[in-house]
Amino acid sequence: MIPTRVSHNPIIGPGVVPFGVDPAYDAQYKLNQAPRSHVASHGQGKPFTVEPGPHQRTQYPYVTGTTVLGCKYKDGVMIACDTLCCYGSTKRYKSVERIKKVNSSTIISFTGELSDFHYIVSLLEELDTTDYCEDDGSELAPWEIHSYLCRVMYNRRNKFDPLWNSLVVAGVKHGRTFLGTVGMIGQHYEDSHLAAGFGNHMARPLFREKHTDDMSEEDARKLMEDCLRACLMRDKTMMNKFQIAKVTAGGLEISEPFQVPMNWGYEKFKDPTKHAVGAW
Repeated sequence: MIPTRVSHNPIIGPGVVPFGVDPAYDAQYKLNQAPRSHVASHGQGKPFTVEPGPHQRTQYPYVTGTTVLGCKYKDGVMIACDTLCCYGSTKRYKSVERIKKVNSSTIISFTGELSDFHYIVSLLEELDTTDYCEDDGSELAPWEIHSYLCRVMYNRRNKFDPLWNSLVVAGVKHGRTFLGTVGMIGQHYEDSHLAAGFGNHMARPLFREKHTDDMSEEDARKLMEDCLRACLMRDKTMMNKFQIAKVTAGGLEISEPFQVPMNWGYEKFKDPTKHAVGAW
């Protein structure tokens, strides 16, 4: 009997089916690799042939998101990011929700390639569907999802086909607050505050200076907005349109997009070349 093809195969890893396991799939794969003729959709013109080429791996991410920030506070955990995905250096997609709900106690966000994140979300949806079909009232905890994603990212790295993302996982379950990150080659850690992307350089110093685990939600949000402002003023691939998500024992909430107050009227902004000899 041919085994069911699932993306998160528990034995051989996500998205991997070796040759010979599924003959029907192998036959379809060979058919897809054969030369094919293509005709324009309007049915006019001569067909052209596309020769099969070698397998290609993603060498460089094209549509990308930047900084994600996260911190714990007294009643839960909070993460924030903007809604921009850039096509190269072009601010192309300006209303992308980069924070996703995984289940009733966990949220996830990303930096890096958008399409790879969509694939990761599809894996998590399969796990959530499996939990639902079990119908036993249990679901994966945030730290279990974080551990699973560590294996997914490291598995793809070992196949020289990495998912070009850094992920932030946050949640609250059984009275435990969790905040962790996973990189594109499987490196991971947990902390009381963290950042992915450019925010590692701009926001972490502010977190180290001002963050405490017992701070109120209002103080945590103010600190988060200060960190977003610091990143926005220095990162050309960010825009002033943010979402903040929080998870508490009572559930989770993802905010509507909002802006942070900005001030570009500093003296050095008005005359940036004053102390830069030779600048223009």
